[in-house]
Amino acid sequence: MQPTRDPRATLPDLIEVLLNKGVHLNLDLIISVSDIPLIGINLRATIAGIETMIEYGMMQQWDRDTREWVQRAVRTHLPLAADEEILAKMAGGHYQDNFYRTWRPGSAYLTTQRLIIHRRDPAETLWQTRLDAIASVSALREPSIGGEERTRILVGLNDGTEAILSALEPDRLISLVQARLDRADGGSSSAPEATTAVDRPLREGRMWFLETLSSGSTWRGGQAQLSNTELTWRSPMDGRARVRISPEQLKAMHREEHSNPTDDGQALILETGDSTITLATDDAGAWSRMLDDWRTGALDDRAHVPLEEPTRPDSNRAERAEEGAAS
Repeated sequence: MQPTRDPRATLPDLIEVLLNKGVHLNLDLIISVSDIPLIGINLRATIAGIETMIEYGMMQQWDRDTREWVQRAVRTHLPLAADEEILAKMAGGHYQDNFYRTWRPGSAYLTTQRLIIHRRDPAETLWQTRLDAIASVSALREPSIGGEERTRILVGLNDGTEAILSALEPDRLISLVQARLDRADGGSSSAPEATTAVDRPLREGRMWFLETLSSGSTWRGGQAQLSNTELTWRSPMDGRARVRISPEQLKAMHREEHSNPTDDGQALILETGDSTITLATDDAGAWSRMLDDWRTGALDDRAHVPLEEPTRPDSNRAERAEEGAAS
């Protein structure tokens, strides 16, 4: 076996393989000095992300013990029913709109029975609702003070009221809540189908983003996804999308010669109202044609658009190294 090297493969690519697919090592190693074998190593090891290990039936006892420990720790400050289990927890907040308007930070909890915004110290439940009282849950895009678009969570209740929540991973929390609602409805609700029709993915794949720093410009590798409503790009190190563009924001787009980490010598130049975004991919031509149709609304007439280059999205990964070289 001769070693091979892909110059575009970076440390985050290796970490992605280890976390999502895993590696099994089965080797015998002999260390010799002057042709005299001195040390023998017999190694059998499996290395993978925790989610992958559990999926293949490994470390399940550790998973059960950890879940039980978390449940006991949370119950010390958050009252839970005897049969209530925590499904997800992340930093979050609730927008209070009564005699004064303000965000009240805490943690967002999704349990088998409720959606809760709770503060640990001092212990206080800022907002909560039973899952069976939720009529709808959707993403709410709003600009921040610095001009960056943030994603909030709009929760509509059966009594006609609404609540606005924040979360560290809003899209993930929305999908988890929606999955619980679908499960309660037996998968017969029409609301999830409508949401899927609006936000269905059209294309996704590996893409590089040219980030401008004070010391120069650096290509960063990540994942791009195009849906009916927005184009997003996110690196493995980003908590939320670094690039988020709607069709209305994309004013112009063209391709130009630009050195980049891919085999395609051209880069995509996207012009919005207040910025210029440079992206690179191995199939810039295909992306360019689809983005042009997407911007002009030509994709709206297509009933079904196949998802291209499927990849498994990142979820709560550890810190990953910066990639790309300054250009």
